[in-house]
Amino acid sequence: MAKTIVVKQIGSPIRRPAKQRATLVGLGLNKMNRTRELEDTPSVRGMVESIPHLVEIIEEKG
Repeated sequence: MAKTIVVKQIGSPIRRPAKQRATLVGLGLNKMNRTRELEDTPSVRGMVESIPHLVEIIEEKG
């Protein structure tokens, strides 16, 4: 089984640059306190690290 990470949205995309909003949508998030379980790949990690003020990693599985 592939490694996964659980990502939670902790910040609002309101009044944020379009690039940050697009990153949230790319992660499958768009509303506050939503969580998604995503595959732990370098691209997903990079997306999470590019918006640390909007998302946090809750747990790492696998």
